[in-house]
Amino acid sequence: MDDISRRSLELHERLQGKIEVVSRAKVETVEDLSLVYTPGVAEPCRQIQADYQKSWELTRRSHLVAVITDGTAILGLGDIGPAAGMPVMEGKCALFKEFGDVDAFPICVDTHDTDEFVRTVQLISKSFGGINLEDIAAPRCFEIERRLQEVCDVPVFHDDQHGTAVVLAAALINAIKVTHKQTGDLRIVINGAGAAGCAIATLLVHMGFGNVILCDVNGIICEGDEGLHAGQEALSHVTNADHEHGTLADALKGADVFVGVSRGNLVTPEMVSTMNEGIVFPMANPVPEIMPDKALEGGAAIVGTGRSDFPNQINNVLVFPGIFKGALQAHAKRITEEMEVAAAHAIASLIPDEELSPTNIIPSALNKSVADVVAKAVADHVE
Repeated sequence: MDDISRRSLELHERLQGKIEVVSRAKVETVEDLSLVYTPGVAEPCRQIQADYQKSWELTRRSHLVAVITDGTAILGLGDIGPAAGMPVMEGKCALFKEFGDVDAFPICVDTHDTDEFVRTVQLISKSFGGINLEDIAAPRCFEIERRLQEVCDVPVFHDDQHGTAVVLAAALINAIKVTHKQTGDLRIVINGAGAAGCAIATLLVHMGFGNVILCDVNGIICEGDEGLHAGQEALSHVTNADHEHGTLADALKGADVFVGVSRGNLVTPEMVSTMNEGIVFPMANPVPEIMPDKALEGGAAIVGTGRSDFPNQINNVLVFPGIFKGALQAHAKRITEEMEVAAAHAIASLIPDEELSPTNIIPSALNKSVADVVAKAVADHVE
């Protein structure tokens, strides 16, 4: 057990949970009790019964997000079950509060059945203003999110997909400025075609960054390949414009950008040396696809990872508190691609052009001003 793991375990043992419920109403007198609970509480109940929209005004719903998992893809640990995933869900809730002043509640659902999971979340959705799906394995996560967006009247957002995509897009916006590359002309290689990789590819294509080439364990994904899941199949029609085949090393030749959402030590300095002054984002955790010093050794112009101990940390905490804060403020029914694009540009804008450098393309994950800037951008783009 390394030092950070030992200290984290000690913290969890001491706290016995990282979040708690705190009453916003004082209950010190009989009158307080009558107002907070019976008989007075009956009137807000009647108001909501008569007008469903008043549930946003008379309850905490407009500030409350459910953080929901089935425990099938917890961090890099895999399918460890809902109970073992609870520390991660609590941690996510703590970040919602600390960075966005959004109340969040962890819910761990004990099922691998997609229908059962969707039905469970649908049935509890009226208690919340938004649903943050977390650590659900691909490809089930794609269907779960799609179906919940169809049946819920609140935004449903799978952060492993879209949060990662938004923060990566923000970093890329600024990396392009530093390297003087041209948006639209980029060759972008994404390694890892699971939840995060597919979402990143989808958003980068939508934003018009250039030719996206998606790779999985078998190499470059091409239209017409067999064995693709639904997400990969859809992307095969809008990526890999030249219908290339080959390995990750083949894909990286002449590439402007590498995005890694796969596993550690898959990329070598020699592979980076074949890129076009590469922007390299190896985001596998805890071990990136290539360590920053090795990427720089291979000639990378900019390197960003998912780790806090290197410059340019690509961290979802820059995204989800602000996206939900904005969506909740605007009573949005869903989070659209245009809201995600607005969030990416908002995050990128927090580094002034005169302060951009190869080691400063993205705000610090601890910058608590980010959420309000993102929230405003998102709220302004609610349909």
